[in-house]
Amino acid sequence: MQTALEPAHDARETFSERTPRPGMDAVIAHLERRFPGRITGRRLIEAQPARHADMPADVDTRIAQALEGRGIARLYSHQREAWDNLRAGKHTVVVTPTASGKTLCYNLPVLQSVLEANAKALYLFPTKALSQDQVAELMELNRGGDLGVRAYTFDGDTPGDARKAVRTRGDIVVSNPDMLHQGILPHHTKWAQFFECLRYVVIDEMHTYRGVFGSHMANVLRRLRRITRFYGVDPVFALCSATIANPGELAACLIEDEVRVIEESGAPRGEKTVMLWNPPVVNPDLGIRASARSQTTRIARIAMKSALKCILFAQTRTMVEVLTKYMKDTFDSDPRKPPRVKAYRGGYLPTQRRDTEKKLRAGNIDCVVATSALELGVDIGALDVCVLNGYPGTIAGTWQRIGRAGRRNRPSLGVLVATSQPLDQFMVRHPEFFFDASPEHARIDPDQLLILLDHVRCAAFELPFNDGERFGRAGIEALLGYLEDEQLLHHEGSRWHWMADSYPANAVGLRTVAEGNFVVVDITDGAKQVIAEVDYSGAPMTLYEGAIHMLQARPWQVETLDWEGRKAYVRATNADYYTEAIDYTRLKVLDAFHETQARSGAAAHGEVHLVRRVAGYKKIRYYTHENVGYGNVNLPDHEMHTTAVWWNLRSEVIDRRFASRWQALDGFLGAAHAMHFVAAMLSMSEPGDLGRAVGSSDATWFTSVGASGRGEMRSASGEDVALDGDDARFQPTVFLYDNYPGGIGLSAPLYDMRTRVIAGARSMVSACPCSHGCPACIGPILGSDERREETAKALALEVLSLLAKVADGAA
Repeated sequence: MQTALEPAHDARETFSERTPRPGMDAVIAHLERRFPGRITGRRLIEAQPARHADMPADVDTRIAQALEGRGIARLYSHQREAWDNLRAGKHTVVVTPTASGKTLCYNLPVLQSVLEANAKALYLFPTKALSQDQVAELMELNRGGDLGVRAYTFDGDTPGDARKAVRTRGDIVVSNPDMLHQGILPHHTKWAQFFECLRYVVIDEMHTYRGVFGSHMANVLRRLRRITRFYGVDPVFALCSATIANPGELAACLIEDEVRVIEESGAPRGEKTVMLWNPPVVNPDLGIRASARSQTTRIARIAMKSALKCILFAQTRTMVEVLTKYMKDTFDSDPRKPPRVKAYRGGYLPTQRRDTEKKLRAGNIDCVVATSALELGVDIGALDVCVLNGYPGTIAGTWQRIGRAGRRNRPSLGVLVATSQPLDQFMVRHPEFFFDASPEHARIDPDQLLILLDHVRCAAFELPFNDGERFGRAGIEALLGYLEDEQLLHHEGSRWHWMADSYPANAVGLRTVAEGNFVVVDITDGAKQVIAEVDYSGAPMTLYEGAIHMLQARPWQVETLDWEGRKAYVRATNADYYTEAIDYTRLKVLDAFHETQARSGAAAHGEVHLVRRVAGYKKIRYYTHENVGYGNVNLPDHEMHTTAVWWNLRSEVIDRRFASRWQALDGFLGAAHAMHFVAAMLSMSEPGDLGRAVGSSDATWFTSVGASGRGEMRSASGEDVALDGDDARFQPTVFLYDNYPGGIGLSAPLYDMRTRVIAGARSMVSACPCSHGCPACIGPILGSDERREETAKALALEVLSLLAKVADGAA
């Protein structure tokens, strides 16, 4: 069944217009001339000349020789400032644009200290790709000056027989937070020789350490500093970050010390044009627009036909593969020629990702389609055009991605193509906000109770705690007593000793709740070859039986999923569709910490039990994007306790104000969509950290949007529930919950801002120019909605009006 959400005629636009002549100026002029109504905002960022500083007089001549071999006789001003700070023992964070030479800010003082004092350094990167990149950079400097510095990676791929050599011989060890957490700190006695000489700790891509991941990272660094003190050293921290609003605050929170901030870049910058692009409206009444994917590929095809190299960013792995297929269908149809288009995302094997990186640097790929995996600073060579298929969720992330084009001081173009999501539409409808907005604050909470407790366990395993000892800035006496009661610690004299047999770091994941990747095994030819990996959290949404799993736009179908064995067996297929999972979430209120009661309903904040189930999937045909079928899924439920803020209305109020309970459900689903968007804006939360659901507060039923576009009421087991009758338990509840076990501190302030959440949602829906409700204000709906007596938009506004009184505690 084809829906009005994805008009078939829009999905593969033709290219009857003349392809512009090669060159950036010609492409920009062509886009502006042919599509003026789609470009809602445009800004030219002028080129910037370099500001230099003299090379420090005390730089080792061998290092100077290596730099001169690369054409570097002087430093940029920010590089010299970083040298002065770090050499003076001052913790420093460098916050300058992409491709501004941040790496040399720390490499120079680190190499100097290794050569003059046999010092050691620990480099931490959030991804393995960045680690490999850094070692390659160090080796190039090593060869250029015959430095004799030994730099090694130490991660999960490091062979067991090589690990001892890294520990005992490495001058610079390049690793990641996960390996530091599980593979280095718990075994610090094997690293004694390294820790005793540790002079510098480098933390690159600091802006990635926010939210839950950042809160874990701060505790890992507490453990690191505790161990370095044990070995009698106090290393200097060098941090680098993309632009965020509070780099000094975040750096100080991560290392719990004073930090110098360097924000003025001396690096040259090429001219950059940035456009905001809103796909054309194809159904004015419903506000339905052409798909972002069709516009993204159209812009990229125009650029590639004009001899420009492109990078496309998508929000999901599935969309990366879909966009890759569309681009390959145009440019890689001849199998005799080397591919011009490649996909890059998590889930590919390391060798596959390294091969793509190498070809990008060499200029052998003309277009790469990526997730945020390429948002970070891996060297990918010179690209001209960056097209974002959807807003990444933050201003900072958007500029970081746009900065991936024009990295070698060449003119570049960045285009943000909006989807129908509210945040996307807000940005393209308010270009002045986008262009003038400050980047977001990066927030972490190292003392979040469950995260703190996890790392106190790990720290106690590594070294006994003394009475009165603090963990960073946190007092932990009560936690130590709790762990003693749990028979994990033994208090003897003035010390707390680990006494359990378990290895606590193995049970603590820094990025996901559960660890353990699934491997994707190709059984097409009977050889059982591993072709990909999928992390635990992504497996239920992508590896269910019947799913289409794509690699470089080639489809495989999942035949069998061995959940316990963490293996998905796939077979090559010629399917003309891809699949998307359908998941449901229901919540049960366990305890209300704060509550506002009104005669019509209540608003509250408290603890909830969440159950998430992947119940099925839909098949979506390429290009037309019509639904061509559904399938059922039988996987284990995901459960957790977390915190939430919620609003509900009593059944008698609903029956009095709505013609039917069907209408009430439609109104609640639309209201929840708008409230979720406003709450995410107010809390400045990371995408994915805040979830939403509509259902009963006792988890007996929940709602979803059915194939008809109407709200459906389902039982806890997922079966349809009749809405007829006068059941007083029908009290729909909107939940906004912390999407992490135990909560991460988002829902409590949202309860305090509950009236602002409702007011903002009402304002957003009312101001939307659509007539009946659209994906930009109340979420995806179908064309049948325009024939309703009460539009979905009106129903959502009615629910929001009633919830506003509840939030105020009014009648």
